[in-house]
Amino acid sequence: MSHAAYVFDAYGTLFDVHAAVRKHSAALGPEAQAFSDLWRAKQLEYSWVRSLMGAYADFWVLTEQALDYCFQTFPAIDRSLKPALLDAYWTLDCYPEVPFVLKGLKDAGARIAILSNGSPAMLASAVKNAALDIIIDDVFSVDSVKAFKTAPEAYDLVTTQYRLYPQAVSFQSSNRWDIAGATKFGFRTVWINRANTPDEYMDFGPSLILPTLESL
Repeated sequence: MSHAAYVFDAYGTLFDVHAAVRKHSAALGPEAQAFSDLWRAKQLEYSWVRSLMGAYADFWVLTEQALDYCFQTFPAIDRSLKPALLDAYWTLDCYPEVPFVLKGLKDAGARIAILSNGSPAMLASAVKNAALDIIIDDVFSVDSVKAFKTAPEAYDLVTTQYRLYPQAVSFQSSNRWDIAGATKFGFRTVWINRANTPDEYMDFGPSLILPTLESL
């Protein structure tokens, strides 16, 4: 193996962040996709703003706050759907290629881990629901350092625990900002560009760009 550990972002990389809304799309109506897009955007925005302020809050708290904002932005959507949407977020679908890709890497001798902004409880639920708990060796939550990615101390969770130099870690994320942060930290990075979005952060580019994890 060229890398001792393969570390994956969770939301958007292993787990489909739009699965919760999609599960209730009929009840949400024609604005469902726009609602889901805003929910994700605000969830991330709140993590970045709180990091800059030095006012950390659990990622689940931010997820709920972001959802409340969405209901205010889309008043035609029934607010009584909030408990169902939050409940669905605990059991997001993983992308179809995830289990066999992770198993293949593990069978080849690599450590397999998650590094995520998600809270420990959120991640444990998602991993168990997708039956990835028998494949993944470790789940690192930034909650232990109270700093969201792209803070260097978030990525350092992996290198400290595994006693590895950053270049021995291959880090995969669907979030280009996350790839920039991990590249700056020293990881070998693979951008999983599922949405075929334009590149950015050109001074912190990935080692590889793939449309899915399948070719990893």
